[in-house]
Amino acid sequence: MKTTNEIILSCPLFSGMTEKELENALLLFSAASRAYRRGSILASAGEKLERFGLVLSGTVQVSLIDIDGNPIIMASVTAGDTFGESLCWLRTQEIPVTITAFTDASVLWLSPEELMPEKNGDCFACQMKYRFSSMLAQKTLAMNDRIQILSKPSIRQKLITFLSQCSVKYKGKTFSVPFDRETLALYLGVNRSALSRELSAMQKEGIIEFYKNTFKILK
Repeated sequence: MKTTNEIILSCPLFSGMTEKELENALLLFSAASRAYRRGSILASAGEKLERFGLVLSGTVQVSLIDIDGNPIIMASVTAGDTFGESLCWLRTQEIPVTITAFTDASVLWLSPEELMPEKNGDCFACQMKYRFSSMLAQKTLAMNDRIQILSKPSIRQKLITFLSQCSVKYKGKTFSVPFDRETLALYLGVNRSALSRELSAMQKEGIIEFYKNTFKILK
């Protein structure tokens, strides 16, 4: 099991840092950790998000309600990943999303205030500003994965795209995803019953095997 520092260092914002550099970085971001029970709301739509989060354990979900009142899962964030960076950086007064603990979770909250343009930081602050900007750029590129999924016309195509992306992310053909059936359906933008039928059909055809949220790609 990874230590807390190992999880923090797995985040692009802090990767490759020495112990002293990490200590200074956490001070710069006024880092503070907090534990949450499953189902707890970390931030609600309409609020201002002062800090962004780095998940230390568990899973945090970011969701919004569409124009028809239907929930949409925008992101499922696991240990080592972050959420809310752009909303903090843009100082959004009323965030459009709700952030919830999908499981029991621990989050390291970080403030980007010292990186803001009006701040005259030292060389280390400038280095962290570059790291933060790079992380935002990576997040933007990662949204392409979601667009690829949502652009597919059929449930099977959405599933194949999603599972292929997971295989690359988790570096193998067997992996667990941070969704149950209901939230996976919301993430893919499909009906839950139709999703279950398609998964069963793909398993019968020998394309995948699955048990709960663990999948194996067979071909």
